[in-house]
Amino acid sequence: MDLAQLLINLDYKAAADLAGIEISEITSDSRNVKPGSIFVAVEGLTVDGHSFVENAINAGCAAIVVRQSYPVSIVEGKPVKIEVPDTRVALGKMAAAFFGNPADELTLIGITGTNGKTTTTYLVESIIKEAGGIPGVIGTVNYRYNDVELPAPFTTPEAVLLHQVLRRMADNGVTHVIMEVSSHALVQKRLHGILFDVALFTNLSRDHLDFHGNMAAYFEGKKKLFCEHLKKDGLAVVTESDVTGSDMTGDGGNVDWGRKLVDELLSSYGFKADTRQRNLLTCGSGGQAVHSVRFMYDLTGIDVEIVTPQGDYHLKAPLVGEFNLKNLLGATGVGVALGFDIDKIKRGLQAVKRVPGRLERMESKCDIEVFVDYAHTPDALLNVLSTLKELGPERLIVVFGCGGDRDRGKRPLMGEVAAGLADGVLLTSDNPRTEEPEKILADIEQGVKGAGHIRRMSIESFLGGQGLHGYDVIVSRKEAIGAAIRYSRPGDVVLICGKGHERYQITREGKSFFSDRLEAANQLNLRQSVNAKG
Repeated sequence: MDLAQLLINLDYKAAADLAGIEISEITSDSRNVKPGSIFVAVEGLTVDGHSFVENAINAGCAAIVVRQSYPVSIVEGKPVKIEVPDTRVALGKMAAAFFGNPADELTLIGITGTNGKTTTTYLVESIIKEAGGIPGVIGTVNYRYNDVELPAPFTTPEAVLLHQVLRRMADNGVTHVIMEVSSHALVQKRLHGILFDVALFTNLSRDHLDFHGNMAAYFEGKKKLFCEHLKKDGLAVVTESDVTGSDMTGDGGNVDWGRKLVDELLSSYGFKADTRQRNLLTCGSGGQAVHSVRFMYDLTGIDVEIVTPQGDYHLKAPLVGEFNLKNLLGATGVGVALGFDIDKIKRGLQAVKRVPGRLERMESKCDIEVFVDYAHTPDALLNVLSTLKELGPERLIVVFGCGGDRDRGKRPLMGEVAAGLADGVLLTSDNPRTEEPEKILADIEQGVKGAGHIRRMSIESFLGGQGLHGYDVIVSRKEAIGAAIRYSRPGDVVLICGKGHERYQITREGKSFFSDRLEAANQLNLRQSVNAKG
């Protein structure tokens, strides 16, 4: 692409004539620079790309993009130096231009929130298929369209990869793209060059405070989707909590963040929620525009009556739990916002039989039930444990840990939640990264001890014994899952939390293969084999 065309939407200052300069590639990684590349120096969490400008020049790049007044010596105008106020914004807009602005050819749905994003992408994807559209998904599990699945290095990819994937989708007939939008991506300006047709807020609870610092800043990051990246005629869909204080923030109080978002959009950003000018659609079970009037669930799924501005319908969906009802309501809101027929929305929701690693029941012929879930926040763990507890298992056993190099404040909160709801708790490793696993587990254990009614003992004692409540610490995740399934008694429910669909474990040594789903399946097969032998 001609360099001048690449910069057409930017406020920039160039140190040389741009005429005739062709750009073959755009990158923010100096290791990928080749002759003909344009290198954009962006500031990351730990590394500033400006530190690698000289590397990019030595690799033969055609142009460099730096922040205003950044000192770099250019010999004879090669490469061309371009100064911009914000290199991250520049990267997004340049990536969009480089790939031909693919977002303009697609209907974009952005989904943000702490929990429920992935499940909702599957629900909305199914609705779009039923409505005759061709969906693509950019999310935590993978990037997918038609029969193509691409690995997902980030929930929301960096700008160059994002626009590259959107271009591939547009060129292959995709009509709608559903995107999980992370708070990191919003704060780091990865989405410049993109405006959404519909944006959904699922919920907000404690997570990523190592990055945001506090819940208020976390909320402001999420709000950017609605205030900076929604089209002027776009629609906002917001899921509200039923009871103020249902979200566990752990930093000074409980807030209904959905209601707070609605209030701010209405009062400060010109949104309307009346029937004539609705560009804000609320969801919940307390009289919102999309709400439930009757709700029951068991291990087979959810039975609910849903009211919408387009009409009411009765839904039986094979997902479990009240938190999944909220996901169904949010997905319904998106379907309504897209103008789809209620029957198509209903059929789409009913067609989703399972979501990988989201309260996923492991199929087996054993005398116990095992579920794998991605819950890695206090609120998410509370939701899944409460859901399974209400189903009346003989005993509820949970296996979980917390990630290293992440928000440490949530660790004791998760320990307290587990001890308060489970009959047996096994603490184990979950992506310890550069931290010592034992230190992470000790942090969680403080919360378990703080619950005051559960004590540490060997797993053989509290699971193999009669009526004992206890916890143990088993650093090896493989051994912890095996022990939980091996020592469970008929009628028990085992919940394995934290990694869900993930197929790896990250330690100081790097990334190695590990799957909770595969390990659980193997251990269930072993238990079934042992039981068959008598």
